[in-house]
Amino acid sequence: MPLRALLYRRPTEPSAIEVMFDQAIYLVRLRRHRQARRYTLRIQAATREVVLTMPPRGSVREAREFAEKHGGWIAARLDRLPEAAPFASGTVVPIRGLAHRIVHRRGIRGTVWTELDSYGNRLLCVAGEVPHLDRRVRDHLKREAKRDLEAAAGRYAEKIGVTYKRVSIRDQSSRWGSCSTTGVLSFSWRLILAPRFVLDYLAAHEVAHLVEMNHSSRFWRLLIRMCPDTHRAKNWLDVHGTDLHRYGLKPLEAPMPRRRRTTH
Repeated sequence: MPLRALLYRRPTEPSAIEVMFDQAIYLVRLRRHRQARRYTLRIQAATREVVLTMPPRGSVREAREFAEKHGGWIAARLDRLPEAAPFASGTVVPIRGLAHRIVHRRGIRGTVWTELDSYGNRLLCVAGEVPHLDRRVRDHLKREAKRDLEAAAGRYAEKIGVTYKRVSIRDQSSRWGSCSTTGVLSFSWRLILAPRFVLDYLAAHEVAHLVEMNHSSRFWRLLIRMCPDTHRAKNWLDVHGTDLHRYGLKPLEAPMPRRRRTTH
């Protein structure tokens, strides 16, 4: 069979398997990769998904044996991930690094706004019906992120005398930002959850790529001149970056282990 054909899942091959550890069952997604030479496991922190990569000629039986052998590792890694924080009434969400508690204001006209309660606590107020709350919060955060990132990118572009095509906001799980060869700057909307100096750093980072489309020493020298908070922001992301992905993640999206039924 040609190697190319082997890369595609057989019609009878499952897309995922269940692995049991300590009487809990975990869902593991199977993925074939052309360059894989062995079986590997990883946890996607942003989605809580367990992914097992298989070599082209690997089998589901071997994949299952490998996953079951590492059941303890899967359980431990998932247990260490921050708890999902869905956009629901009562959830505390950081906006520009400051804690805001989501409050549902049903029956009040409007969409989403911020205010202080009588104790000085920050509130993110959401009007409308409950089924629309998640979308309204998400849309609000994306708008705020785009506004802040456009402003920051504009300042840095003017500072070094370059121009860009536009700012695009996405929900990227593998990177915080990117710069295309056509001058489009793309960012994760989740940067609005981080302190301002972190968002500013990412804006400066991608603008610097308009001059140096690489991560050479010249790039880093330019970036540090543009943004003196570079090291501070990088350290913050190393420590807290993964935590930003838990906001807006519904509990059902987080692959929670379920207990095996027992009979008596």
